[in-house]
Amino acid sequence: MPDRILASSSSEWRDSARAMLETGLPDALIQPVGEDLLAISAEGLSITDVASSVASIANPFVRHLFREIGRIEAPSRQSLDVTLDAIVDVWANLPVPLPPAVSLQVWASGPVDLAFRPDTLRRELETMLRENGTDVARAGSAQVLSACIAGNQILLGLNGVTNSLSDWPGGRVRLSKPKGQISRSEFKLEELFRTTDLQPPKRGLALDLGASPGGWTRILRGYGLEVVAVDPADLDPRLRGDRGIRHVRTTSGPFLRETRDTFDVVVNDMRMDPAMSVGLMIDAAAHLRPGGMLIMTLKLSHHAAIRTVQNAVDRLGDVVDIRLVRQLHHNRNEVTMVGIRSGD
Repeated sequence: MPDRILASSSSEWRDSARAMLETGLPDALIQPVGEDLLAISAEGLSITDVASSVASIANPFVRHLFREIGRIEAPSRQSLDVTLDAIVDVWANLPVPLPPAVSLQVWASGPVDLAFRPDTLRRELETMLRENGTDVARAGSAQVLSACIAGNQILLGLNGVTNSLSDWPGGRVRLSKPKGQISRSEFKLEELFRTTDLQPPKRGLALDLGASPGGWTRILRGYGLEVVAVDPADLDPRLRGDRGIRHVRTTSGPFLRETRDTFDVVVNDMRMDPAMSVGLMIDAAAHLRPGGMLIMTLKLSHHAAIRTVQNAVDRLGDVVDIRLVRQLHHNRNEVTMVGIRSGD
């Protein structure tokens, strides 16, 4: 039986993730094994092969990968001690010993019907690993040891963090609410900057299209950028008096036609028809400085999601170098797209 690669996505977008995986990996068998989990298997298929396919802009819906090294049955009445013994037996029979340092990630795909909680399982596994001389962290290690509960099975994995796509269990990024948060939409932009190598410049001028109430403007200011916030509606009162923010009370189309400014970053999180939103960002790209960054959320509907993403990539790719198209954990019915304007 070939090794399996497990791929996590949003539960609502698992079918889209599967359809795009089947296109990118036509010789693989891809089956759902959890609420937000797919198993990918094919002779000779490695996690590097899958990561390379997913990390391309071809499939934004897969958030996390791990290579299965074993699986155990965990009936609902089975005690934690019996489960731990079964996991240790899998680890003990690996062809090579566990690495001296690992990130231990334990999570559940869907409802859990076990005699213990996932966080309890993680604590006990961490204790056992430490007692055997393994350095254990939640994130940041080069190797990731996984235990994903799916139904009454626990799927065990071990692979390098580079091929995981995300250094968070199942790709579920958990950010705490910061002091002064204006809107939950801030999490989307913060997740992008915290979990990818795409970083805003340390200084410069940003343009926030459809800025109200100002959540993304607040994040950009926190990174040291001055911001032109374009929206006919008011910004949050907490942004008043910030001399690094210029609020322009108009809509985005007229502003782009009239402005002579150039920007280091342009962002757009508006609820807008995706074709119109892409067209707006094509116009905005003309106001980007060489090396400038364009960030947008592309709103999706299930019946046309794949075609919408592909059309957006084709159109935006004519004016910027597309660096990321991914459904982040804090995206819902949308994907985040990032492009960089090449030097002139």
